[in-house]
Amino acid sequence: MMGISQHDASFDALYKCCTSIVNMATISMARIVPIIVSKLIILSTILSPLAIIHASKENQGFVRTLDRNLHGFKKEKLTHFRVYWHDIYSAPNPTAMPIVRPPSNTSATLFGSISMIDDPLTEKQELSSKLIGRAQGFYGSAGQEETALLMAMNFVFLEGKYNGSTISILGRNSVFSKVREMPVIGGSGLFRFARGYAQANTCSFNAKTGDAVVEYNVYVLHY
Repeated sequence: MMGISQHDASFDALYKCCTSIVNMATISMARIVPIIVSKLIILSTILSPLAIIHASKENQGFVRTLDRNLHGFKKEKLTHFRVYWHDIYSAPNPTAMPIVRPPSNTSATLFGSISMIDDPLTEKQELSSKLIGRAQGFYGSAGQEETALLMAMNFVFLEGKYNGSTISILGRNSVFSKVREMPVIGGSGLFRFARGYAQANTCSFNAKTGDAVVEYNVYVLHY
């Protein structure tokens, strides 16, 4: 009986010790939790207006931010195209047509003249080679002292997976320089969000007819 009493006493002491520890932990938690909650309330009070302001700026009904990965824009790649641009005035069905004559007959640069174009883009320098696309747009003489054209045109591709896609080029073309560089400012189809540059190098030019063949090397970053 004495052994059992000592065992009960030991168990009772252990129980009281555990209860005391639990009570202390409960008291500590009871003190800490309100402090944590109060700090969270203060933090949320500070951050909520900022979140609302940010959301209102980013999503104002007519505009919203998007995840580009969900729209297929994952990784940019660099593509190089080499095509030959045929500017033809002399044919029965010309691909370049003057729409504004130079205001002054004395201008050596034909300053102020504008031509509309629908020029074939071929795989090789010969016009009879494979048709890759067409250059559609216009160019105008923008230099009084130097023959420099303002080029505004779309390269419309008609071949392979790029069929129907376009690259937009807008820039200055100093036609008598060996190599001219113009920016690629955008595109459509497979060239959405395109950017890059185009380098033009004249292969042949007929001063009497105005016909020209120009090699274009186009470097495009796109998705």
